[in-house]
Amino acid sequence: MNSADKKRLLREMVFARRFEERCYEAYMERKIGGFLHLYPGQEACCLGVMEAARPGKDYVITGYRDHIHAIKCGADPKEVMAELYAKETGSSKGRGGSMHIFDVKHRFMGGYALVGGPFPLAVGMAKGIKLKGGDEIAICFLGDAANNQGTFHESLNMAAVWKLPVLYVCENNLYGIGTRIDRSTAVTEQYRRVCGYDIPATQCDGQDIEIVLREAKKAVDHVRSGKGPYFLELLTYRFRGHSMSDSNKYRSKEEEEVWGKRDPIFILKSRLIAAGDLKEDDYKKMDKEIIEHIEKDIIKFAEESPEPKVEELTKYVLAENDPYVRGGAR
Repeated sequence: MNSADKKRLLREMVFARRFEERCYEAYMERKIGGFLHLYPGQEACCLGVMEAARPGKDYVITGYRDHIHAIKCGADPKEVMAELYAKETGSSKGRGGSMHIFDVKHRFMGGYALVGGPFPLAVGMAKGIKLKGGDEIAICFLGDAANNQGTFHESLNMAAVWKLPVLYVCENNLYGIGTRIDRSTAVTEQYRRVCGYDIPATQCDGQDIEIVLREAKKAVDHVRSGKGPYFLELLTYRFRGHSMSDSNKYRSKEEEEVWGKRDPIFILKSRLIAAGDLKEDDYKKMDKEIIEHIEKDIIKFAEESPEPKVEELTKYVLAENDPYVRGGAR
């Protein structure tokens, strides 16, 4: 990457951080309800991987920590925030909420509340790509704890047997809700778990976006070239609790301080300043502009958007698209 690329990615990470922090504030103000899982600390994972892919063209699916993945794919941040506010202008028309952001236009095939749910769906997408002869790939983001689901092993086996164009990206933040990985998983190094399916795999630092991009480029090139699936494990850390209902008392302050020093934003920012490509004042100016943009444009849009009409509660239910329902047939 050149200096301009690095500064652009720094801006994207800062935007992601400020967007999520504003979501936290809106939740505390009771403007966002339901479940909310935030992404601070893991920004380099999604943004680094997708920088190596084709956002908006490659198919992406993930779990319920999904806001930034959708935005990187091309989803309008205003529509994402409106969805969190349960408004009609939201990406899922206010019916899905935080865990179900969806944007077919940009091939973001959803965040999923069901742990392990995206694994087989990613295989299906990859199978569809192969049948149609396209050069797209399916990218499945997952958390380390989800790997203990049976769908993980079934899906990886199928992807390997059929040599499907699917990239599995494990954002290993060391915890499944409040349970540390070494208490729930026999083999804690996730990339080693896929050797039984003869799938190439790599583990790397998920806090340094330049390292993530480098390793993701290798993974994406492998999958897109027709060599079959690839598994990339990114070692990362979430700076907040699992969700808004998480007291976060199970982690030691010492551990949090160690990982706090490995903030992906701080790492790239410090590198740019040391190279003479960025000044502290320029960074502060950028940060201020992002905060103002989120408040004046994104939050304003969400707050002023209309709520779904009660009489249209079932408007987007799948059954209305069923010819048997439309025609009255039984």
